Amino acid sequence: MSNIVAIVGRPNVGKSQLFNRLTGQRHAIVDDESGVTRDRHYGKSEWNGKEFTLIDTGGYIKGSDDIFESEIRKQVELAIDEADAILFVVDVEEGITVLDKEVANLLRKTKKPAFLTVNKVDNSMRQTDALEFYNLGLGEVYSISAINGSGTGELLDDLVKTLPEIEEIEEEGHDIPRFTVVGRPNAGKSTLINALLGEDRNIVTDIAGTTRDTVATRYNKFKQEFDLIDTAGIRRKAKVKEDIEFYSVMRAIRAIEYSDIVYLVVDATRGFESQDQKIFDLAKKNNKGIIILVNKWDLVEKETNTSKAFVEHIQKEIAPFKDVPILFISALNKQRIFKAIEEGIKVYDNRKQKIKTSKLNEIMLPIVQQTPPPAYKGKYIKIKFITQLPTHSPKFALFANLPQYVKEPYKRFIENQLREHFDFTGVPIEIYFRKK
Repeated sequence: MSNIVAIVGRPNVGKSQLFNRLTGQRHAIVDDESGVTRDRHYGKSEWNGKEFTLIDTGGYIKGSDDIFESEIRKQVELAIDEADAILFVVDVEEGITVLDKEVANLLRKTKKPAFLTVNKVDNSMRQTDALEFYNLGLGEVYSISAINGSGTGELLDDLVKTLPEIEEIEEEGHDIPRFTVVGRPNAGKSTLINALLGEDRNIVTDIAGTTRDTVATRYNKFKQEFDLIDTAGIRRKAKVKEDIEFYSVMRAIRAIEYSDIVYLVVDATRGFESQDQKIFDLAKKNNKGIIILVNKWDLVEKETNTSKAFVEHIQKEIAPFKDVPILFISALNKQRIFKAIEEGIKVYDNRKQKIKTSKLNEIMLPIVQQTPPPAYKGKYIKIKFITQLPTHSPKFALFANLPQYVKEPYKRFIENQLREHFDFTGVPIEIYFRKK
């Protein structure tokens, strides 16, 4: 598991820009118009060897100051409740506003680490202007520019010092596999779990977002005992009327990080959408076993190649990691739901398998000798040894004379060869090249 850090603040202060800077990605839409962020954004960040999940709380619906104030208060209260640390972003150009004071009042009452981050400080004059924010009474003021990155190093240095050390769950005596059901709201997650359990243990309605918390149930099937976990859906901002999404996202993230296997439930009537892709990426980044369940398949009008076309579309979206089971189910009619459990157990076994070093080298060394990495500026790269690292998900180290010159396409080649000769279906693989 990892820590969760939430970015809060009023609209148009640069929360999404800071998110993009700290995650090294450009998922969030950045625009000068307030409230432009429509989706929740969450990604991985790492600093000084400590990893954490970053959540951008996004923009807010347009309206009066009263609406803004109530929405921001709700966001901050949820962040205080669920996050391990909070980045409170303000705008040096506008100075302290009434809404900034409201957020500061909430943060002063919490014991959670809160970092007052003054954005858009990109010259010496603005460094002086940033001193005004000490009046908010939150202690240290961090002057940064999210656009060019200045000041973010010092901010991260102090942030990661406050985050607790978290060990992987497998190291905490965790011996019962955890199978987590995730997906967009109303995709049929709770219906699936109820069908598996044979009873209405979770509330099921057609209202998106009924499940607001994670629910774990001990389950036994095919001679395998495991915890089956239902999560809240991760929804788009445009669909949210009651702003519980931030809470739901954090609970879903924790559930994914706490799991061994992730069932991503997709609504067949809507197709594989951008939010499904984000959830898939989150599970992949956490090196979890993944099975994609296309639910409500009974509601889809089918032709000869309907399922084939659906699979090809999903594989195109999740590439290059395409070695993932994709099952077409109907939770309501209990079609192929136990096949999903059977597949989950197989993927769990794939994820925990350990391949002997002698077997690895027997199979892989002839392959790399026949197809070595491309030479770099006349220098030939020789791979001499391969071993599986002693980690909880499959990671392999290849020892070479010039590992720094091995490029990403060759890493994918090695991964594909490992998948061809060993069964790692549904499991992300990490490849490392090290100096011999």
